[in-house]
Amino acid sequence: MTGSIKESADDRLFTILNYIILFIFTITILYPLIYIVSASFSSSTAVISGKVWLYPVEPTLAGYEAVFKHRLIMSSFLNSVFYTVVGTTINVLFTLIAAYPLSRKDFMPRNAVMALFVFTMMFSGGLIPSYLVVKELGMIDTRWSLIIPGALGVMNMIIARTYFQTTIPEELLEASQMDGCSDFTFVRKIVLPLSGPIIAVISLFYAVGHWNQYFSALLYLKHQELYPIQLVLRDILVQNEVDASMITDIADQAARDGLRELLKFSLIVVSTLPVLIIYPFIQRHFVKGMMIGSLKG
Repeated sequence: MTGSIKESADDRLFTILNYIILFIFTITILYPLIYIVSASFSSSTAVISGKVWLYPVEPTLAGYEAVFKHRLIMSSFLNSVFYTVVGTTINVLFTLIAAYPLSRKDFMPRNAVMALFVFTMMFSGGLIPSYLVVKELGMIDTRWSLIIPGALGVMNMIIARTYFQTTIPEELLEASQMDGCSDFTFVRKIVLPLSGPIIAVISLFYAVGHWNQYFSALLYLKHQELYPIQLVLRDILVQNEVDASMITDIADQAARDGLRELLKFSLIVVSTLPVLIIYPFIQRHFVKGMMIGSLKG
């Protein structure tokens, strides 16, 4: 017969303090998100006057109407989708191509090749040499300037390599080779089906990076038709730029400022929503892949 372990007063105090600290952290994280969503559905007057605290005041969809009337929003949103989908596909492909051979013990120069990869993590040419390389490759003001220079993330490659080393047993490879299975067939039929968690993890890392990128676009892109949505958001948030076509019927500066403030919150919600929608679908793979593919000392 088993009895329940009696919790001491110190344990109860420790548990209570943990709950209090976690509650404070949760509120600290959630409140800015709630405020942004509430402000995006509130009137510009309520936002400017500071009436919005927890829930929408004078609810309206004017902010979202202004977002989709902006001449760059739809094109930049589609650009970001292109950069994210195509860039993530290339990233994952290159990462797996590099990680799997480096996980094989029968690949003799793997230590030397791994040292070269790690060297690029420690040292880089810097901003100007990187720009000159992109320029000499003819990728300035093209979509590929945001995809090709970062086609492989070394840290993600190391995580994937560790996953292959700890998850794909050598006995499985030896058995497949005895049956006449080639390396390409082994990867396609055995390695990839067993690598769903780590593919989900690195795909999420790459996708979020592509979706949130703006600095590379700021360096390499000249035409606004190629801008990702984060660069348009930066122009509105940092430089307070609002399309003049949106304020033709606004007579005073106060209304202009109100539209700008409302547009900020609405655009933040629109630009963040896709990542929030995707994450729940890969959460179970994300946790497993991170635990198995994490670095071990």
